[in-house]
Amino acid sequence: MRITLPNGVPAELAQPSVVDENTLGVVLFPDIMGLRPLFDDMCAQLAADHGWVVCAPEPFPGREELTVDERLGVMADFDDDELRATADYAADATGCRRVVATGFCMGGMLTFKAAASGRFDRAAGFYGMIRLPETWAGGRLQQPIEALASAERCPTLAIIGTADHFTPPQDVADAEALGVVVISYEGAEHGFVHDASRPTHRADDAADAWRQVVAFLEA
Repeated sequence: MRITLPNGVPAELAQPSVVDENTLGVVLFPDIMGLRPLFDDMCAQLAADHGWVVCAPEPFPGREELTVDERLGVMADFDDDELRATADYAADATGCRRVVATGFCMGGMLTFKAAASGRFDRAAGFYGMIRLPETWAGGRLQQPIEALASAERCPTLAIIGTADHFTPPQDVADAEALGVVVISYEGAEHGFVHDASRPTHRADDAADAWRQVVAFLEA
C-alpha cells in the first residue's frame, strides 16, 4: 500500500501476514526510475517470501513525471541530509526493531550512504555507484566511498557485475579494501538482477545474487 512519510515522500509499504518483535524491517531504495509496479510487486513478494516488512521510498517525490534523462540531469541537486531523513522515516515506517537496507543502481548507491547513518543493522547494495558519476558530483551529495569508509558503517555487501561501467574495477577494489563484502558476477552488466525485462538481465545470476543478499541481511 502507498503511504506518505512524515517529510511528504510517498512510499510503498508491504507487510507479511504475521508481524512480531523479531520481524525484519527492510528499506528498499528503487532505481532511478523510482516507484512503479516493478517495485510494488517486489515489496509484496519480499514480504510474502521472507516475512519482512518492506518500505520503498520514492526517490523523486513531486517529480515522478521526469524522464530518465531528466532524472540523470538533476542528480547533482540531491541533498544528503534530505536523503538521510527519508531513509530514517522509511525505517521507522516498518515499525520493526531491526532494520536493514537494500537497493538497486542509484538505490544501491543510496544503500551505501544509508550504511553509515547509524540507523541500519546491515546494508546490501545491488550495483550501486561507489563513486559518483562526474555529472552528479560537486553538489550536496557525499561520495558513497566516504560513507563506506566511515567508522559508523554497518556490515555492507555489494553485488557487482564485472562489465558494469558504473562500478569500475578500481572503485570495487577500493570498497573491498574498506571491508565491504563484494560478490562479483563475471560479465554481468548494470541492472542484471532486478528487472527481468532488461536485456542485461541474467536469470541464474539474479537468483544467486538474491540468495546471497537474503542470507546477508538476515544474518
